[in-house]
Amino acid sequence: MTNFDIVPNRRNTNSIKWLYYPKDVLPMWVADMDFPAPKPILDGLHKVVDHGVFGYEMATPGLKETVAARMDKLYKWKVKPEAVVAVTGIVSGFSVAARVACTPKKGTLVQTPVYNEFHEVKNNIGIPQLDAPLIKHVNGNILSYEIDWDIFEKQVKKAGMFLLCNPHNPLGIIFSRKDLLRMAELCIKNNVLIVSDEIHSELLLDDNKFTPLAKLSSEIAKHTVTLIAPSKTFNVPGLFCGFAIITDKDLRERYEKEVGRLRLHVSSAGLYAAQTAFSGQCDGWLGELRRYLTGNRDFLVEYVTEYMPEVRLTIPDATYLGWLDFTQTGIVGSPYEFFLKNAKVAVSEGKIFGKGGEGHVRLNFGTSHKLLEQGLERMRKALKSL
Repeated sequence: MTNFDIVPNRRNTNSIKWLYYPKDVLPMWVADMDFPAPKPILDGLHKVVDHGVFGYEMATPGLKETVAARMDKLYKWKVKPEAVVAVTGIVSGFSVAARVACTPKKGTLVQTPVYNEFHEVKNNIGIPQLDAPLIKHVNGNILSYEIDWDIFEKQVKKAGMFLLCNPHNPLGIIFSRKDLLRMAELCIKNNVLIVSDEIHSELLLDDNKFTPLAKLSSEIAKHTVTLIAPSKTFNVPGLFCGFAIITDKDLRERYEKEVGRLRLHVSSAGLYAAQTAFSGQCDGWLGELRRYLTGNRDFLVEYVTEYMPEVRLTIPDATYLGWLDFTQTGIVGSPYEFFLKNAKVAVSEGKIFGKGGEGHVRLNFGTSHKLLEQGLERMRKALKSL
């Protein structure tokens, strides 16, 4: 059994999360967890270090077979190993796809509010961004979101690529099969490449299930680049290793050519960690982690509901990310700045997630229950001071 209540001191490392703000600030912002990686991954990396040689390495056929076997084990999705392309991470993965699919006139379609790095593609590649904001609903103090199909259908006609976030960051949505099929249908009809960021797909809360978009049909798979990584699930984001699964041979060849042109070489440590992570050796740890994160999610919702009733928030189906709405609290200006100054808590500024993010924050509950409670207590006191 893993004791997730005990987290290492990360201030004596190079952690961006813990060093970006002053020492008196509790960091609950960037999406990495405070838990050590599973022991099998650590043991494997120790062997690599003990060997002592750090030469150039590449994704082996064995690693690609492991990734393909993982898809079969989890989803009964039959993927050929050659369909797996190693990339340095999800962000570089969808940036490569944008270079392949988009033009100065045909940009990328995103569903806001959504992962802040999605909004950087337009700047990095020099293409338009098309927003299809999700519709927000409020029931008591609980937020939920749904697709605005009129806007989606209008915007997809102008896109070269649809960048889907599923499970959604920061909203924690697992999109329904019905919604996925309709989005895919509209993309295929308009010759739009689908790029599905599924990095949080194994961080399922409660007993929720997940199905990759490309698993739904061979026709959808033909038009889809699926992006996965062990980084969020097994807390190894700093090793920079992810995978693009591309079943269509022509699309994959164009994609691989761009990866090569940009010299996106994955680190050997990342490759080793991915091999162990996706082998199944860490699945017991992952089951324990999911239960712990579900408990943290439930505590977050209960605490906010009881002690900050004017605050509205999501109940995420997956991820370790909460989305909180402070627009009814009397905070003037940015709640991110308010809590940084008055609570000494660093959350993620809602505005960076695009339209619909103003007045909101993203909170990372991938930490010990004690630290989560401490952060919420600081925020409660700051709100009370209003």
